[in-house]
Amino acid sequence: MKDIQSSPDNRNIYIDKVGIKKLKLPITVRDRHRMAQRTVADVNFYVDLPHHFKGTHMSRFVELLNDHRESFDIERIDEILVKARQKLKALKAHIELTFPYFVEKKAPVSGLPGLIDYECMISAASNGNRKTDTILTIKVPITTLCPCSKEISRYGAHNQRSIVTLSVRVNKFIWLEEIIRIIEETASCEIYSLLKREDEKHITEKAYENPAFVEDVVRAITEKISQDDRIDWFTVESENYESIHNHNAYAFIERNLRAERKESSASSEESSQEITAA
Repeated sequence: MKDIQSSPDNRNIYIDKVGIKKLKLPITVRDRHRMAQRTVADVNFYVDLPHHFKGTHMSRFVELLNDHRESFDIERIDEILVKARQKLKALKAHIELTFPYFVEKKAPVSGLPGLIDYECMISAASNGNRKTDTILTIKVPITTLCPCSKEISRYGAHNQRSIVTLSVRVNKFIWLEEIIRIIEETASCEIYSLLKREDEKHITEKAYENPAFVEDVVRAITEKISQDDRIDWFTVESENYESIHNHNAYAFIERNLRAERKESSASSEESSQEITAA
């Protein structure tokens, strides 16, 4: 049969990304307490398209993923991207997997267990010239209590659910649970799925004793992340779904820690040389 996709296109326009989106796929991710966790991901899968091809072969993306449908392990993403570039005659390949990750949390007083789901995304890109560029993103719900409201009110203070989104590039393996913990420790209080009255009392009072603006949250996370040598780059954003305003509060920070460490090391070396010369 005639291959229409491979036929020439005379418009001389290169396409950066072409492929499939929102394909459901069972995957396996590392679980710190159970070794592995099975979950289901929404997969976006793309390659670039040279200007001289009319289209890509969409079925080949699905074929590549189906090859791993029994045991899709995110540790093999690099292998899948290499195959995509080869099979689709592309210079670049990009894959995004968005999936829920479940963690069992015990209520703070009663100790009753419940599952919390966290939205995670792994985005990986390969062009064959360097190591696959992988970004891990986690969205974590927390509670924040407004410091201003607490300060100006005779009693009480407004609080709200907030979503913190942290994206990282790492040079060594890091557990999802570690990243989640870093975020939850900066909250006025973390969120649980199962609470009895004694638990509600505890978290209400804890939040009141730990007020935090969105600015406080992203700064506190930045302090913690900046001390972790496994992380080369990150972005962190916090969004409050305000309970008394008709708008959300928002803050964002981006840092290239690898570049900052190199600059700091170079400065230290220069200072040492100056002292030695003196």
